[in-house]
Amino acid sequence: VQLQASGGGLVQAGGSLRLSCEASGLILDYYAIGWFRQAPGKEREGVSCISSSDGMSYYRDSAKGRFTISRDDAKRTVYLQMNSLNAEDTGVYYCAIRDLFCGTPYPTPPADFDYWGQGTQVTVSS
Repeated sequence: VQLQASGGGLVQAGGSLRLSCEASGLILDYYAIGWFRQAPGKEREGVSCISSSDGMSYYRDSAKGRFTISRDDAKRTVYLQMNSLNAEDTGVYYCAIRDLFCGTPYPTPPADFDYWGQGTQVTVSS
């Protein structure tokens, strides 16, 4: 199983980025996919997650209304559209998978996810 995160970069506050997570070595339909981020000196935290069978999506409070998660199982890819970015969104963003459901209450702890991608850096300048 491999997860390849991409789409990070440097953006000004108020700007947008779209992250992608491409999976290989598995049938993505059976998995929930989460996005996490880790800022320097801080713990990794869940940002958003989309479940498998029911397609439910979840967001941490600070991401609600600004971020949108989506999945294309045929392409084995999950996207995170991030709008109205601010400096607090800066960090390395990781995608990860677990069986079927994201788990509630959200955010689900990182330890509950089984496979991880390598991360992509997002830097928001103020």
